[in-house]
Amino acid sequence: MTFDPAWLFLSLITSGVGFVLFVYGRKQQRWPQLLGGIAFSLYPYFTPSVGALVGIGVLLGAILWMAVRMGW
Repeated sequence: MTFDPAWLFLSLITSGVGFVLFVYGRKQQRWPQLLGGIAFSLYPYFTPSVGALVGIGVLLGAILWMAVRMGW
């Protein structure tokens, strides 16, 4: 974990998005949003740089979008 201000700010945003997705998925009983929320909340702990944080976030967002688009 780094203490770069940009990394801390971006990890706060992604964890916030993860929390919102988790709560929405739990209330609506939607598994893709629930699992996406957990993934968005946890992955910043395992990313060493800002580039990795953004890249993995975009990848998770695309996977979630595809899962919802496919009707899950």
